[in-house]
Amino acid sequence: MTITIYGIKSCSTMKKAFNKLDELGVSYEFHDYKKQGIDRQSVQRWVDELGIDKVLNKRGTTWRKLDDSQKLAADASANHAIKLLVENTSMIKRPMVEGQLLDKNQGQTILLCGFDEIEFEKVFS
Repeated sequence: MTITIYGIKSCSTMKKAFNKLDELGVSYEFHDYKKQGIDRQSVQRWVDELGIDKVLNKRGTTWRKLDDSQKLAADASANHAIKLLVENTSMIKRPMVEGQLLDKNQGQTILLCGFDEIEFEKVFS
């Protein structure tokens, strides 16, 4: 398996995801938004596959701190929302898990957004 988990190390949801992957024996690389940022191409790929409503976290404090004009622009244009996500990585729903399963599912590409214990078990068992 070649798996990358994207997020912020101190996030409680990330800790649950790390623990679950470790429990399932899944090796992964961790990409820390706070230290490494994220490129527009990755965010665009996630939005293209999952939709902006899935990727953009409107429940967090970073979204709530935006002024109304920024929120309206993000709601009106996925391109503007993607720009905001690249600039404010805390607004990307966590974790994002991306990669390929190489064992029994030769070459199967995965992209998971958010932590769902049952989904992790299904995909990685």
